[in-house]
Amino acid sequence: MEFTYYGHACFAVKIGGKNILFDPFITPNELAKAIDINTIPADYIFVSHGHSDHMIDVESIANRTGAKVIASFEVHTWFNNNGVSNTHPLNPGGQLALDFGKVKCFTAVHSSSMPDGSYGGVATGFAIKSDEGNFYYSGDTALTLDMQLVPRWADLDYAVLPIGDDLTMGIDDAIEAAKMVGVNTVFGVHYNTFGFIMIDTEDAKQRFEQAGIKLLLPAIGETITI
Repeated sequence: MEFTYYGHACFAVKIGGKNILFDPFITPNELAKAIDINTIPADYIFVSHGHSDHMIDVESIANRTGAKVIASFEVHTWFNNNGVSNTHPLNPGGQLALDFGKVKCFTAVHSSSMPDGSYGGVATGFAIKSDEGNFYYSGDTALTLDMQLVPRWADLDYAVLPIGDDLTMGIDDAIEAAKMVGVNTVFGVHYNTFGFIMIDTEDAKQRFEQAGIKLLLPAIGETITI
């Protein structure tokens, strides 16, 4: 399984030859200016919620690649009304069998609205089960006891969690989230993009290590096989 980081909370996982992209926010991100979105492959695009820093590049990538966009009912409907037709709705509690494995949608504790201010439904996270491994992307969220439901559905190899604080979990709560979902490897996302989510990355790694958890913070554009 290959994990590629594209900055902020955008990443891709390659499973069974399929490219699965999450929360594409690249073109407005100065930190990701070296990434050409026209070269990013995608068979599926998962969108955790409607905020622009998680979906601004969906239309461009989806329409170029033909990727299926999977998101909450309200986000799916918004895309249908705004130039993206190949979508599928998935709300918390729902699951899908896809050609790379299975996905289940979990609740995230966060706000959600679309770029035009319209209602964005509930924020979500996703867990993926496949023959190559299992992982959980929490989306933007606070620490919530609902995370205890995730390992009941899948025995996880790693989790992708926000660590920037202010608008999501910070480091301490992300450590607790990792313990709840039963992983000892975490990819940190949603940090250092904006002034109010800046962190000391070395301190973050040390604090995770003290808890017995490996925190991976790949460079933008870096691919890690896991």
